[in-house]
Parts: sequence; C-alpha cells; structure tokens
Amino acid sequence: LGGPFWLGRGFRVIWGRIDGAVESAGKALGGVYRHWTVRLLVRLPVAAAILYLSNLYGKEFLGYCQSMAQGMSNPSIVYKAQLRNGQTIVVNDYIEAYHWLRDNTPEDSRVMAWWDYGYQISGIADRITIADGNTWNHEHIATLGKCLTSEESLAHAIVRHLADYVLVWTGGGGDDLAKSPHMARIGNSVYSDICPDDPLCRHFGFNKDGSPTPTMAVSLLYKLHAHNQQNGVQINGTLFKEVFTSRYNMVRIYKVRKVSKKSKKWLGGPAHPPRGAPGRWEWKGENPPAPGQLIS
Repeated sequence: LGGPFWLGRGFRVIWGRIDGAVESAGKALGGVYRHWTVRLLVRLPVAAAILYLSNLYGKEFLGYCQSMAQGMSNPSIVYKAQLRNGQTIVVNDYIEAYHWLRDNTPEDSRVMAWWDYGYQISGIADRITIADGNTWNHEHIATLGKCLTSEESLAHAIVRHLADYVLVWTGGGGDDLAKSPHMARIGNSVYSDICPDDPLCRHFGFNKDGSPTPTMAVSLLYKLHAHNQQNGVQINGTLFKEVFTSRYNMVRIYKVRKVSKKSKKWLGGPAHPPRGAPGRWEWKGENPPAPGQLIS
C-alpha cells in the first residue's frame, strides 16, 4: 500500500497548487473570469494537462514508490533480492551467520568484526564483540582497522591476543572490502605504518583493471574476503581456518588459530573481573599487554 499512499499524497499536493494557480490567474483576469464559460475554458486545458501527465509519469512514480516502500519495510539484515534468472529470494545470510556463532562457538568467544556489526553480533549471536556502535575512542577503532588492513601474518600476531573468530561481510556493495579504505585511513591516523607517508591511504585499494594494489593484496581483510574465490588467493591455514560461509556468500567467519590463552586469561583475570551475565565476561575496551609493542 506504500506506493498508492504516496502517489495519492503527491497528487493532492500538486492539485492544490494548480488549483491555487488557476484562482490567482482568475483574479488577474478580473470580472471576465467570473463568467462560467471563461472558467470552463481555463479549467479544461488544465485538467487535460493533469490527466496527460498523470498517465505519462503516474505509473513510473507508482512503481518507484512501491519499490521504496518494500525496501524500507524490510529488516536491514533480511531482505528480498532477485537472482540473474529473475527468481526472487530472501537473503538472510546475516541471521544465519549470527546463529552459527551462537550455536557453534563457546560462550566466551570473542568475535572481531568491523564495528558496524557489533550490536548485531552481541544481540543476535550473543557473543563478545571487539567493537560496536559505542566506539569507546578513536584509538580503539584504529586498532581494529590496523588488524584488518595489515599484512596477514602481522595482523594475526595482534588478533590472536584479542579474538577467537573474525567475521567479515563479503557480499559486494557496502561490504567490508568497500569499507576497507576507511578502515585503513582510520587505522593509519593512529598507526602510521599502515600507509607510510600516505595519510589518505590512496595506495590501499584497487587498480583501474580491478586488481588489488600491493598493500591491499597482502592485507588480512582481502585474504579473508577472497580466500578460495579469487585465483591464487588463500589464507595461511596455520593462522586462520574458514569455518562458515553463508548461502549467498554475504558473510564469512574464520577461526583464529594459536589464540593466546595468556591474553584471554588476562582479560578475565582479577584485574579485569567478569561483567554481565553469570559465567560470561565482556571486554572493557582494554588491550592485553602482550600485543602492546606490535600496536604501539
């Protein structure tokens, strides 16, 4: 009903303004306009023009309103889409991924993902997330950016102290690869070794032919995104293990190998006691001491 509603509102507004314009023109004509034949001669062409334009643009406007109404009424993480063969599908990859985390990982698992999805991970997957909409401070998000945009082995040396799993959005459009230049710039604003002498990280991205730049090609994010889906791209299996890829490839999850038990114990130790539900602890936004020299 969204399309007809907005179409009707639009016509009411347009008709009101045209009617007002006709009346103003009538006042300018003075007494002549008061004669019914003159009024009819003025209003008939206006009505004909409205009918013509309504037929010309009304269907297009109605279709646009209807598509917008459907899009706005869908939940942001579940939506309808069309395959190339025209088949309509329901994409619920994000729900699937969060439910997989909930059902297949220990309750104290820490999930690293870009901060945009933090509340979804904590609310739906019921797992600890490294960052969410409450971004703590700039350095916090910069550290996350450094982890995702650094070279794979360097990134792992930090990630193994902070997280048990890494989740990335991979479905194109506004996925993590599209956001990666922002991640690099935010990270580089604190850790200048990400893009040395390049504050805007212009060299972190893709060439005109679609191939990744050297810094992009070796980054953890690119490896997680393109693993076994781009020719010659594979993650280091001794550092990360693919454990989940959603049905339409919108979300991929990797288990971090060689997780530092000492760092994880530090986060739940006496100096950082558990918070929240019994048996669960929540990260306070402080990094364990082990990776300090790597992100100093």
